[in-house]
Amino acid sequence: MIIATAGHVDHGKTSLLQVITGVDADRLPEEKRRGMTIDLGYAYWPLDERRTLGFIDVPGHEKFLANMLAGIGGIQHALLVVACDDGVMPQTLEHLQLLKLTGLPSLTVALTKADRVDKARMSEVEQQVRELTAQFSWNDLPLFVTSSSTQQGIDALRQHLSQLRESPGDTRRRFRLAIDRAFTLKGTGLVVTGTALAGKVEVGQTLWLTGASQPVRVRALHAQNQPVTQAQAGERIALNLAGAVEKAQIERGNWLLAEPQAEGFSRLVVEIDLLQPLRQPTQAVHLYHAASHVTGRLTQLSDRLSELVLMTPLWLAENDRIIIRDNSAQQTLGSARVILLHGKKRGKRQSDYLAWLEALADAQDDRQSIEQHLIQQPGDMAALTWARQLTPEAMSELLSRLNPVSLGGLLTTEQQAGQWQSTILSALAHFHQYHQEQPGIGRDRLRRMALPGLPAGMIYALIDRMLAQGLINHRQGWLHLPDFEPRFTASEALLWQQTEPLFLDQPLWVRDIAQALTQDETAIRDLLLTAARLGHITAIVRDRYYRSDQILIFADLIRQHDAQGISTTTADFRSQLGVGRKVAVQILEFFDRSGFTRRRGNEHLLRDAQLFQLP
Repeated sequence: MIIATAGHVDHGKTSLLQVITGVDADRLPEEKRRGMTIDLGYAYWPLDERRTLGFIDVPGHEKFLANMLAGIGGIQHALLVVACDDGVMPQTLEHLQLLKLTGLPSLTVALTKADRVDKARMSEVEQQVRELTAQFSWNDLPLFVTSSSTQQGIDALRQHLSQLRESPGDTRRRFRLAIDRAFTLKGTGLVVTGTALAGKVEVGQTLWLTGASQPVRVRALHAQNQPVTQAQAGERIALNLAGAVEKAQIERGNWLLAEPQAEGFSRLVVEIDLLQPLRQPTQAVHLYHAASHVTGRLTQLSDRLSELVLMTPLWLAENDRIIIRDNSAQQTLGSARVILLHGKKRGKRQSDYLAWLEALADAQDDRQSIEQHLIQQPGDMAALTWARQLTPEAMSELLSRLNPVSLGGLLTTEQQAGQWQSTILSALAHFHQYHQEQPGIGRDRLRRMALPGLPAGMIYALIDRMLAQGLINHRQGWLHLPDFEPRFTASEALLWQQTEPLFLDQPLWVRDIAQALTQDETAIRDLLLTAARLGHITAIVRDRYYRSDQILIFADLIRQHDAQGISTTTADFRSQLGVGRKVAVQILEFFDRSGFTRRRGNEHLLRDAQLFQLP
């Protein structure tokens, strides 16, 4: 177990730890000279062969609050130190606020310097402390009156601390450790230290070092100041690292991660817990997370929710807590709990989006959270696993219970997939109604018509699923509804026998065919619509048709250009086909409308290669 001290400057935190553990946690020459803790100090108290209590001695001076915050991340217990002669002081109050904002760890109180006051003063200070801690929801706290000089109360405090029991670690979480120190030892090499927030680590394991963005191997481990082969969350860990990284590349706030994560996160949605109302709905703030201190901008979205935009990305996960201080870093405003790692840039105050964020904030466990994610938008497996910091085994077990639909590498719910399928079917029916001359629609054009805001690969996979289910059919790459089965009537079949030989290598207009056969133009138009749906001919513009096998030849030319890494222009196409410019333009614009190509300036680029294939 790790226990962090808390309390005002010069209230005897370091001296108390020294009489408990026998270790002077002040290690810096400047701390010795000034008689004041400046940076984090560490002391260990072996209880037996299996248990060692670790203590983090934090600075009490307000100037070093950032160092104090780096020391209390991930702890399960805190030791509040209050001097009997001074009583409750400003940093007593602020440290209690910060402890509550970081997650309300269990708390023990030590009243120090008892040899300097009488019993009346002791009682007065004890009453002050109990009233203050009760305001922060710590009631009936164990409280010990002590003196480091006379040893008063030390044995009782030691006995109490030795009996504390830490909560069991969550084995479903990935290993994650925030680095607060890095140094080199002769004959050992690079060593980093920190408190593990989650998971476990073993000698020989490869970890990802942020900042340097490199893999490193764990050569040796110390946990609670003892050599071990395995360490876990809640322990103070020193790791001897092997890899192409130097001490100069490591900063306080870097992370050691079980899995690579190249970039941190900079636009978050958080649930806020404010100590007082904000002066402005948007304001610059200082942010403290684990061992990191960055600046950013806080924007309130509702009474409960805010957006945080960070100037420097942080390696955060959902449910992580962030301490928020004002622009001058002089006043603590409150804390934030991360509920979304990728906030929207636009539309962040839309009612449906805010309602979803509220539901996400209400999620009580991993399952509820992932369900909410998938309701709103398709989820990437890697992103969801990172957000919840689940091991691969834990994620697989959870997904086996959720049974989501996997589409193109993204996950969604069966209900959501069904809604998207209905949207696609409606779009396809609409297309048939207004484009009766076409045998169907290409999958990319259908995607852009039906669900343009969703990832293309996912919608293609959804279309494949619908094809497998028989909800839609395809003919030569053209998608159509199952009941879209055009056929000639007996009279149309006879008329088509007369019409088909007229189609050679050039496009024909409806009116020209009607004149050649001395038929009614409307009858010919209806006949050609059916022939086009059957795939015999293709309309490049309304009432102008090519033989479909000719269109396939034209499409192959564009495919050949694409394979050579070049685009198609009207001039090139006209030369290759030996047709007039107007016809060349009509063919290329038809390909653009069909979704086979897309236009970029004067160029036409291949978009959906599955269209216009030989049967």
